[in-house]
Amino acid sequence: MTPSNVQQTLVVLKPDTVQRRLIGRIVDRFERKGFKITALKFVQLSQDQAERMYAVHEGKEFYERLMRFVLSGPVVAMVLAGPDAVEVVRGMMGPTDSGQAQPGTVRGDFGMGQPMNLVHGSDSADSAANEIAVFFEPGEIVEYTLDTDAWTHGG
Repeated sequence: MTPSNVQQTLVVLKPDTVQRRLIGRIVDRFERKGFKITALKFVQLSQDQAERMYAVHEGKEFYERLMRFVLSGPVVAMVLAGPDAVEVVRGMMGPTDSGQAQPGTVRGDFGMGQPMNLVHGSDSADSAANEIAVFFEPGEIVEYTLDTDAWTHGG
């Protein structure tokens, strides 16, 4: 039995995470929290993917700088599944401005500024569905059960 609040969300570890060799440390935080990785990919974003990811920011003063940054090196894209995944993951990441992020959050512990703030996470279930489609085909997302799901997901 799966609780009704289980969601999928997209997390992208940005080029600064890759360059600073923090991939494992950040992924570990999500796994230790109890999230299940259902898809994972190391990829160099294309211009099209970056534009689709950040379409909501087009026209904003930081958009061009953000685009240059996310295209500057490879990223890690992953789909996480778990209870209230969108909200919980965003809380774990901390505010977009790393300078305002609390210790204990990804950005509070590792962030150096903007747009180099290490991670992107979907901001709603609808955004998650759209953003996941930027990186993954439906067959690339693997549904499976962990023996610990009953403990971490209340099922």
